[in-house]
Amino acid sequence: MALRLAVQALSARSLLSRAETTSPNKPPSKSNSKQQSQRPGAPASAAATTSRRRLATAAGAAVLASQLLPPVASSAAGTFDLRLTLPEKSSEEAEAVVRTHARNLLGVKRFIDAGAWRELQAALRASASNLKQDLYAIIQARPTGQRPELRRLYSDLFNSVTSLDYAARDKDEVQVQERYGNIVSALDEIFAKIM
Repeated sequence: MALRLAVQALSARSLLSRAETTSPNKPPSKSNSKQQSQRPGAPASAAATTSRRRLATAAGAAVLASQLLPPVASSAAGTFDLRLTLPEKSSEEAEAVVRTHARNLLGVKRFIDAGAWRELQAALRASASNLKQDLYAIIQARPTGQRPELRRLYSDLFNSVTSLDYAARDKDEVQVQERYGNIVSALDEIFAKIM
């Protein structure tokens, strides 16, 4: 599919470039007339070489794209793959594991107490990403009237996570403790609203 699109784009481009070079309203440039008088066969071979290069480039791009893009089922040929826009989990699946991911996020306390800043950052980033996906799926499944407050709490929680990450990078123990306290209180508020 990607190869077909690349070839179509390339052929449209070559038709456009041919139309520009053979335009009856366009006077020939002086540099082109010099080249043509010096080497009568050169422009045609140069155009063919350029066309072959474009085709090879497009084919290479199509092969690369086919390797990077996920495969599409044969029954869905010619359709769009919208998996990127859908939440990865349903709200029921997210609710089943959200407490575990919250515990993992709160588990970074051991790194704070030990002063292991690099390990704190790595654990914080790993556990926060899972929790972020779960909370997002849960919030999206809530009624429209509840969402603004939950989104505000969600934003407060992950702003505190980012601030904790920066404080750990700077090895600022006071800020780390403060941000961790903000995370704990934000999680308490969120769980009071969603559970």
